[in-house]
Amino acid sequence: MEYSIEIKKGLGSVLFGMPVEEVVALLGEAEEVECVDNAADETTTILHYEDGALTLFFEGENPTLECIDLSVDNATLFGNNVFDMNEKEIVQLMVKNNYFEQDADEEAWGERRISFGEGNIDFFFEDDELLAVVFGS
Repeated sequence: MEYSIEIKKGLGSVLFGMPVEEVVALLGEAEEVECVDNAADETTTILHYEDGALTLFFEGENPTLECIDLSVDNATLFGNNVFDMNEKEIVQLMVKNNYFEQDADEEAWGERRISFGEGNIDFFFEDDELLAVVFGS
């Protein structure tokens, strides 16, 4: 699979808004499937692939893909291998591609999060090393 992060669109051929069945047709059966009830009496379906390095979140009455959590080493963003980049390089890449609004925070569990709200994308770092990219529609 091509791990090309497309902000607000999806990951390669896996697009936000796709139902679970379409994603499974593209990626095959998930290694693990979770169903979690949330406060709004809706269920979130979570598919785990690549030993947990690719996690897909489906929400709604007819569940569609809404969010992706990715930590695959060969993932690209704007043609760059994002997991080869440090925090400063990722911020520069985002700004170069017209994503200016950013927010940084230290998570309770110790990771540093850099968020670009207009792109609905978060980058999680530990010791300036990118651990995960979480992005949505």
